Amino acid sequence: MPIATKLVAAFASAACTVGLLGTAQAVSLADGTVYFTSPPRLVGARTTQKSTYVWGATYYFTLRIPENAGEPLQRITIAQRESPDTLQFYPEQTRASEGERFDSGLTLPLGSVTTDKETRSVSITFDPPVAPGKTVTVGIRPKRNPDSGGVYLFGVTAFPAGDKAYGQFLGFGRLSFYESDGGLF
Repeated sequence: MPIATKLVAAFASAACTVGLLGTAQAVSLADGTVYFTSPPRLVGARTTQKSTYVWGATYYFTLRIPENAGEPLQRITIAQRESPDTLQFYPEQTRASEGERFDSGLTLPLGSVTTDKETRSVSITFDPPVAPGKTVTVGIRPKRNPDSGGVYLFGVTAFPAGDKAYGQFLGFGRLSFYESDGGLF
């Protein structure tokens, strides 16, 4: 059976289950692939330092997991798109907290945090997964801000809990960096 037919059948089954039970259930295909019923939403992205070539910045990405997600959030991947400079990150300095502001919520425990130079990405696993109905902010630390000013795009993909989780692209976090004029005054 073609994958499109399997997806339609799975979503139809989930819609019937939601209608009968009044609550969202996760979508799971016959092969064990798990999907969010309603995927998380990328709320925003921001940086603590907007100047080029600055050390010590943190990039924050905030996601909201809807009540009817059907599954908790297990992992996110943040991938830098084409841009003048490729950034490198300190995976061991990655942090997460509940809420829209990093310092306003409960710190969330993380499992593995890995970087991939080829895909220019950081993968962050929550341990335990983040429950539906929560908002989470993740802070990743670059070795330094880019050398070149401009707009840098970071694609965010969310994965539900499960061994065969299907990642759903949430959109781009956009960070702007500005070059200084080089003068001290």
